Amino acid sequence: MKTKINRLLLGSCLVLLACLCSCDDYLSNVPKGQKIPTTLNDFSVMLADEYTNCREDVTQAILLLNDRYVSDGNLSYYELWNANYFWNEDADRVAMNKSDETTYYNGYAGISTANLLIKNAPTATEATDAERGQVVAQAKILRAMKYFTLVNYYSKTYDAATAATDGGVPLITSAEVGASYTQPSVQGIYDFILQDINEALPALPEKALNVLYADKATAYALAARVHLQMGHYQEALTNADEALKRNNQLFDWVQFYNDNADILSAPDVYQTITSPMGFDYVENYIFCHGNSSYSGNDLQMREDRGSRFEQGDAHFMSRWKIRTMAGATYYNPNTGGYYNRGGLTTTEVYLIQAECLARTGNVAGAMEVLNKVRQKRILPEFYQDLTAASADAAIDLIVKVKDDALVQTIIPFCDARRLNLEPAHARTLTKVEGGKNYSLSPNSHMWVMPFPMGAVTNSGNGTVTQNVER
Repeated sequence: MKTKINRLLLGSCLVLLACLCSCDDYLSNVPKGQKIPTTLNDFSVMLADEYTNCREDVTQAILLLNDRYVSDGNLSYYELWNANYFWNEDADRVAMNKSDETTYYNGYAGISTANLLIKNAPTATEATDAERGQVVAQAKILRAMKYFTLVNYYSKTYDAATAATDGGVPLITSAEVGASYTQPSVQGIYDFILQDINEALPALPEKALNVLYADKATAYALAARVHLQMGHYQEALTNADEALKRNNQLFDWVQFYNDNADILSAPDVYQTITSPMGFDYVENYIFCHGNSSYSGNDLQMREDRGSRFEQGDAHFMSRWKIRTMAGATYYNPNTGGYYNRGGLTTTEVYLIQAECLARTGNVAGAMEVLNKVRQKRILPEFYQDLTAASADAAIDLIVKVKDDALVQTIIPFCDARRLNLEPAHARTLTKVEGGKNYSLSPNSHMWVMPFPMGAVTNSGNGTVTQNVER
């Protein structure tokens, strides 16, 4: 990809910029061969760090949903994985979370980059004021995206009745090394996220340089996601509409499957097709890798999870194929390469639009949008329009399609958490493993992940209070 950056230079810039922010005599102590970032390009390139800012690891959320297959060996080795995978409510996950820290530290690494740019881009050289403002705005969208993941991972889900008192996540806005910070409520974090989006929108371009940078469509899509999670359905719908005005393309999974059917349907042939969900995926608003830090494969999927996809789902059939090895049966990845599993896409925004139409009384419109998405995913011989006689029935159908379309991302986890607050849509997860029945109730404490032990015990110039007991 032409926009890939020199990662060694990027790492040097970040370290040097951190020192620039905290050391008065830095200018007289520049390491030989290194460069102080001064031009706007020096700063803006930091946004495109594909290993940090463009990465989102949500392993424990995917495990809790049982949306991936994990071998017995890995379950024996990773005790935190085992606890979430088997819904062990007696497990002390706080004590277990000694090393599964990627979600937390990668999130705050992206926030650190954003804070550095927000402070320093306004004085960058070789740029106009409008160009400087654009970089600041793009940094605020990056920061808002990271905070959305963090607050939906480590805090209770947004509930208007309790959000002002529910514990949030550390809020860090300073670029200074060792700066103090606070840990506001869930309401405080959501207010901050929306503030960043609203402040960023006027300065964002209509079309970004590439999919690693935010533009107006990105901001509207993110705002739709945030408002949906808060239960602000009219606001979510308005923002979804604005995002879709700028990009309404849907990838044709039916055509992709048909074009590659000989290989995709061949027995015992795996990981031979390049993923279409990379940098040039037509659905992209902004690109962010999923659990992989860079190129890789889809995660393996449990057999019972794969069986829940709609019959004839070309999206599913393109990405996974049943496999049995060493007595274990699971769905193995068909594709490899780049995956936009942590960013924003048109499919997500269409399904936000559909749910919000149902929530605001337009059930027929909601089903029209839902079927528009399905037409690009379900093989014609299996396709039939879905219908719903009520808003609740429509929402259940929309969420089912969304769970499948965005499987192995954080979105099914976020949706399950918010819907657990609604008796009409709350779900108890169940499975049978080794002849034993397991279940996870909608009100289980396990829907909140514990902060990693290192974040609590080495919290820097502030304190981190756990939001879950175990």
